Amino acid sequence: MASSLRVEGLCAGYGAVQVLDRISLAVNDAETVTLLGTNGNGKSTLMKCIMGVVRPSRGRIVLTLDDVEFDLTLLPTERIVDLGVALVPEGRRLFPMLTVEENLLLGAYRPTARSALARNLAFCFETFPVLAGRRRQLAGSMSGGEQQMLTLARALMTAPRILLIDEPSVGLSPLLVKHTIDKIRELKERYRLTVLMAEQNFSQAIRIADRGYVIVHGRIEYAGASRDELANNDLIHKLYMGL
Repeated sequence: MASSLRVEGLCAGYGAVQVLDRISLAVNDAETVTLLGTNGNGKSTLMKCIMGVVRPSRGRIVLTLDDVEFDLTLLPTERIVDLGVALVPEGRRLFPMLTVEENLLLGAYRPTARSALARNLAFCFETFPVLAGRRRQLAGSMSGGEQQMLTLARALMTAPRILLIDEPSVGLSPLLVKHTIDKIRELKERYRLTVLMAEQNFSQAIRIADRGYVIVHGRIEYAGASRDELANNDLIHKLYMGL
């Protein structure tokens, strides 16, 4: 079941403030593509546009599922989720007064996910054993790393085809960042997901990316066709390494 995402000439913002300026990028079937950029350059706004939370003023976002195209700019958020697009938001956005298991079950509300609820729940607990041991614990009482695991697991409960991950390293120690990135790779390979990951931690992001883009002030300033191209690009050296 092939799935891909294509953004074409996207412009978007908030009121009179334009954040995205003619953004174009593509994520092909079963790829992991990273969107690199420091804070305030539009990564989260792009994710919100894909999910239908922010409506662009111009351009298209095309989701292709098994050779059928859907223009996401014309669809409400609930329909986008129902098509199999899941977001792991920056800052986790859990329900702190609900238990681990209750947060997970809330992720399984689309029909496809409900039909595989027990299987997906078992897989989440297998992948993140710490969650299985704390299934009755309130999400708000967990550590930052544990909450990030729960956020990833909740997205998996939707049985996604396309996984959007916004800044998974925020607020985590270097060791937990590495663990989280490794889990994203494991989940992508096991589920054969198509992944777009926005991240400012360059060294961790390129460990699992097939290729990527650099966004600066709302524009795509560089598109690297491979991990090696990203690692050897002068713009990336300037932005992330001070060279």
